[in-house]
Amino acid sequence: MTLASTPLAVAIGIFVVSAMITMVIAPVVRRLGLRHGFTDTPDPRKQHSVPMVRLGGVAMVLGFCLALGLTWLFGGFGLLSPARDQLIWTTLAGSLCFFVIGLADDLFSLSPWPRLAGQVAVAVVVWSQGVQIGAIDLPWLSSSAEAVVLPDMISLLATVIWLVGITNAINWLDGLDGLAAGVAGIAAIGLVSVSFSLHQVAAAFLAAALAGSCLGFLRHNFNPARIFMGDGGSYFLGFSLAAISIVGPAKGLTTVSLLLPLLILSLPLADMSAVIMGRLRSGRSPFYPDRRHLHHRLLRAGFSHRRTVLLIYVFTQWLAAIAMVVANVEMRFLWLGLATAILVGTVVVIQRQRSNDRDPEVELSASDSSVPEDCSQSCCSDPHG
Repeated sequence: MTLASTPLAVAIGIFVVSAMITMVIAPVVRRLGLRHGFTDTPDPRKQHSVPMVRLGGVAMVLGFCLALGLTWLFGGFGLLSPARDQLIWTTLAGSLCFFVIGLADDLFSLSPWPRLAGQVAVAVVVWSQGVQIGAIDLPWLSSSAEAVVLPDMISLLATVIWLVGITNAINWLDGLDGLAAGVAGIAAIGLVSVSFSLHQVAAAFLAAALAGSCLGFLRHNFNPARIFMGDGGSYFLGFSLAAISIVGPAKGLTTVSLLLPLLILSLPLADMSAVIMGRLRSGRSPFYPDRRHLHHRLLRAGFSHRRTVLLIYVFTQWLAAIAMVVANVEMRFLWLGLATAILVGTVVVIQRQRSNDRDPEVELSASDSSVPEDCSQSCCSDPHG
């Protein structure tokens, strides 16, 4: 039995290899960053109290790329048609370009508009190479089984908004240790499941590599973080998720491939929209940095750093389970039941812990500190969002 004849085994191998490579490389990147001064210096707006390396995205990209490269080298892409093979490399190239844009910002502190212009330019090129929203399947609006083919200009506009919008939603989510990597990892696992259920091996391989890089990086990024992914890492994650959702069930965008990332990422997408509207109402730029994000609000409501992150994790995995039901994934109701149980159980435990924290003795001992629990490292690692 050849490697290419067992796509599920290949996906598992990609996941494991990507996670291990990322996990091993991240400490090396951290040491090099500290040695050469590539750090994020604390200031009054940020919560971390020591300089933190913001180049963790390098480890994630290397884990992602090397895992896919090794798979190709050992024949793991053997079942893919040439067109699907090309989509993998186009997605990989686009994710690297987005990573470079974010890395340039990490190193040189670019203003928002050049970064946005670079993202749009890369999205246009990726669209021209086939990673595009070419058709939309809306069965509830049409009795025809065929998808509605979009004109080129509408296809281009929809693709650019999709790629750039999700990328920046993940970037703005990167405000707490482990938050962006965890949410992106959950989304990637959901994409793996749906892609296999619809026999889309190329998308499954990409999503498995992305999920592995997220898991490997969380080993060093979960609170208290020892390294940040930086804008390079968050741009890479956001673009990869957006592109994989297009590469997935069809060359165009079907109802399934649209709803999955929208459902899974509805929390960061809604948060980004609310923050932008709030800034505009205040007469400020949409890119003005403030503390309006959901995770800031949860922290001000009294949740600790870790509890805030875990709460967003479990809500995201519940949304992913709903997306699997919509996508008609095998054993979907079992996964939804488990996800609901995890969500309810986590909320109950957190509420009980918060009730215990309100004990008078606990409040008295905590009154000497004005810093929220677990916030000494990085309650907001992104200086732009």
